[in-house]
Amino acid sequence: MMRILIKNGRVIDPANGIDGILDIYIENETIEEVGSNLDYSGADIEQIDASGKIVAPGLVDMHCHLREPGQEYKEDIETGTQSAAMGGFTSVACMPNTDPVVDNITVVEYIKSKAASSACVNVFPIGAITKGLKGEELAEIGKLKFAGVVGISDDGRPVRSPVLMRNALEYAKTFDTPVISHCEVAELAEGSMNEGYVSTLLGLKGISRAAEEIMVARDIILAKYTGASLHIAHVSTKGSVELIRQAKKEGVNVTCETCPHYFSLTENAVMGYNTNAKMNPPLRTEADVEAIIEGLSDDTIDAIATDHAPHHEDEKNCEFDRALNGIVGFETALSLGIEYLVKTKKLTIERLINKMSYAPARILGINKGTLSEGKNADIVIIDENKQRIIDKNSFYSKSKNTPYHGYKLSGTVEYTIVGGKFAVREGILI
Repeated sequence: MMRILIKNGRVIDPANGIDGILDIYIENETIEEVGSNLDYSGADIEQIDASGKIVAPGLVDMHCHLREPGQEYKEDIETGTQSAAMGGFTSVACMPNTDPVVDNITVVEYIKSKAASSACVNVFPIGAITKGLKGEELAEIGKLKFAGVVGISDDGRPVRSPVLMRNALEYAKTFDTPVISHCEVAELAEGSMNEGYVSTLLGLKGISRAAEEIMVARDIILAKYTGASLHIAHVSTKGSVELIRQAKKEGVNVTCETCPHYFSLTENAVMGYNTNAKMNPPLRTEADVEAIIEGLSDDTIDAIATDHAPHHEDEKNCEFDRALNGIVGFETALSLGIEYLVKTKKLTIERLINKMSYAPARILGINKGTLSEGKNADIVIIDENKQRIIDKNSFYSKSKNTPYHGYKLSGTVEYTIVGGKFAVREGILI
């Protein structure tokens, strides 16, 4: 029997409106009691003094790439979830652009089985919208749902056909499953970075904001027409934020996420042809960054996801046009949120935790992101003020593709507890 007593921490549980100095008692996999001055005795109880630290629900990443099956040279479920645990995540939802694609029950069952044997955090598969991510024929959404997917997405590719997207929304509504849209007009997104001054300066073909915003507008209209649940992934532009804000005012059932790189970096990070700053959608301008932060502040943007996208060094250490898109994100996301949102007073720490735990869990419909008594003991303990220098060589991810190497950031994960068991203890992976 695993028994843990966390004492004197600042317990923040946005789902229940809790923010105060409290104790938490865990027995086996369950949070048994949350309260003041809890007194449990026994030689088999591990007591943690969380004085001066934040005790929060384990973070939930609703958008990541674990690369298994098919691309284990970049990442696999074991190393990916180790990286997630080091970042304070206790649950992650992995995208379907694996090889083979998560468009059938067999691949869903493989991911679930592999996670059960080798993952150190909870893993929730996301299924494909279309077979093979080809955008030609819907995947069997009902079968995927019953097999255990928590959403559907063709992430990495847009669903070009409005008819197919409408049908996906209507089918997904039947099964109470969110449709996660990669909003991009492919014909307008054939460049390698944001279209503007920097792309001109570097002689690189640019990607217009319109590539994202046109598809955001289309999918909002389809969501309004069908009444289905639409979630827009990795929002990066001012125009997208404005479209989503207006849609919410009109009562459209739309949610969205952004990623830490879209509120902490601009297109200037690409200077010097830095391929670690190449991603899709691309890094935008300062005005876009300000709009993303405003959208987080006024809750137009519901959640923060990592879009953890590991790549082998050879896939980044090449010509900019040929380099693959994406960065690793698990081990920097929380610190970036604290540094660029909390320290700058754009969000309180309570609201940051909400956007990284309860909000994504609610969107996906998973029973996570809360410290309610009787729930699974998925908990993170954070030293909000402790600073660290980001060293990509210390990442637990197989891949090291990050633009944040050498950054000094606030916020460290001291403990990650998953189902009542330590995944990280005193900053060390167990």
